[in-house]
Amino acid sequence: MSRDMTSATTVGPPDTSGISMRPSVRAATPADAEGIIQMRSQYVLSEPLSEEWVRRCTAELAPRLAASGDARAFVIEAPDGSMASCALGLIHPVLPAPAYPKGVAARMHAVATHPDMRRRGYARAVVTALLEQLHTEHVTLFELHAGEEAAPLFRELGFTGTAALMRMTRLEEPATLRSQESGDGLPGASEDPGWMPPELYAETVLKATCFACVYFTDEDDRPLQLHSVYSPAHPWQLVGGTMDPGERPWETAVRECGEETGLAIAGLPRLLATVYGLPGAEWPYSTVGMVFDGGQLTTEQIRSITLDPREHDKARVLPLAECEQRMPPRDFARLSAVAEARRTGVAAYFDAWDWGTE
Repeated sequence: MSRDMTSATTVGPPDTSGISMRPSVRAATPADAEGIIQMRSQYVLSEPLSEEWVRRCTAELAPRLAASGDARAFVIEAPDGSMASCALGLIHPVLPAPAYPKGVAARMHAVATHPDMRRRGYARAVVTALLEQLHTEHVTLFELHAGEEAAPLFRELGFTGTAALMRMTRLEEPATLRSQESGDGLPGASEDPGWMPPELYAETVLKATCFACVYFTDEDDRPLQLHSVYSPAHPWQLVGGTMDPGERPWETAVRECGEETGLAIAGLPRLLATVYGLPGAEWPYSTVGMVFDGGQLTTEQIRSITLDPREHDKARVLPLAECEQRMPPRDFARLSAVAEARRTGVAAYFDAWDWGTE
């Protein structure tokens, strides 16, 4: 797991009076994510990460270091403000057992110390702080993969097994809980039987797919619609589509508009409607959508539309009254709500976009 600990017995550097200096350990924040990834890359992994992978890992770790995330880390800073040492653990759910009744475990993912800062007890300090924090969060199963040089330290801290796979369980009650229950007035974490790791809780909440569309009209306020080549159930559609990972709704609307029509949207977004649908036989997730105002298009702009033949084969403008005969009732109801929102300036809320109700 780590290539930074050359001895299990390390001492702090003496100060000018010959007294050992204790390292200052603090909990890591999302702002420390890149430093932790760089330390792991340089001093833990057998091959350093590329710049691209450092960036990707940093983006992944940063939100997980937030209070609601599943990562916990402690760091020590060097005098120049750089990272001298760090220990990172990742919390994950496991099936409960007598030794870990909460069904929560933590993997010691990385322990690293800068070469210039070794043999000062830094690794022991950050690992100890991390273990104590995890224990207050009811983690009783700890796992890690350690190198031979680091194994003695982890054995001293309570881990057993081989260096290749070491495990530790701690069943004693956290000191903070003991203090709270004894009534001594000291702050402590309260028992919360409903708490679960974020990634486990995420499996219990509503799932939804999101989309964003743009509502265009011609200069006579007739809606522009595209004819689908793949969806006979919804033959005429607004310009738009499903959001890609990392996109915001307006970004999706702009991207889909360019891909489906070749048109570029200028200006700030103006929301016309929000759309919601319950899951059904056609799709197992709820659907959440936003429809933005694309404004009026000139005849030249409409003629310049370039369709993606894999998605649409026609673009048309028709008076709203004539659209009703060519669309399913649910599709026309949504189109009418969006048109009314454009006319009145009051955003529409349309929550009848359910799957499988036609």
